[in-house]
This record gives sequence, C-alpha cells and structure tokens, in this order.
Amino acid sequence: MKQSTFRELQVYQLAFKQAMDIFEISKSFPREEIYSLTDQIRRSSRSVCANIGEGYRKRQYQAHFISKISDSDMENTETQIWLDFALASGYISEENHKVLVDRSQSVGRILNHMIHYPEKFQRKSNP
Repeated sequence: MKQSTFRELQVYQLAFKQAMDIFEISKSFPREEIYSLTDQIRRSSRSVCANIGEGYRKRQYQAHFISKISDSDMENTETQIWLDFALASGYISEENHKVLVDRSQSVGRILNHMIHYPEKFQRKSNP
C-alpha cells in the first residue's frame, strides 16, 4: 500500500488526535502551570507529529528517517511522563490518564515498528 503523505499514516493520525486532546484537556490546568506543565505537555505531544512528518519527508535517507522517528518516540515518552505529573497533581482524571497513556503506547508501538522496519516506508523508485 503506497502512502503518499505523512498525514495518511495511522501513527500520525493517532498522534495528532493525542496532541489535540491534550491541548483541550490542558486548557483546564491551573494558571500557575502555564509555563511549566501546560507548555511542556503541549510541546512534547505536538513534537511527536512534527518528527513523524519530518522523518517521512526524508524517508529516502534511512538513517535520517530512523533518527526522526526515534525522536518522535522520545517525545511520545516525554508526553507520557507529563501525563503522569498531570494525574499526580490532580489535573486530569484517572480515566483520562488511562485513555491518553493507552493511545500513547499504541503510538509508541507503531513508531518502534517504523524504526525496526524503515524499508517499509521508503519511496519506491520509478523504473
């Protein structure tokens, strides 16, 4: 199956939904968290998507692709840590935490697959 843009990747769609859900939920975080937890969780969740897009665009260069997808996985893990802080601080419910962490783990599994099988995502040469 040929992927023509990064936006068609299931992992991008999941990560984008995650970032948007985090954005909405973080609107209710206390004002004193705006420059710490709120900013950090929004940045890391959005970076997952940005790195997927950047890596996919340069997928013909396998090492670059793997590096950017690895960066995406790292940002995804950072997002999970910020979600743990949000839960521990009482800013999100256990239910929201579970939904968001479960989705993040799904994103992580797909990213790991991409890292281990980059050839599946390389452009096909025209004969």
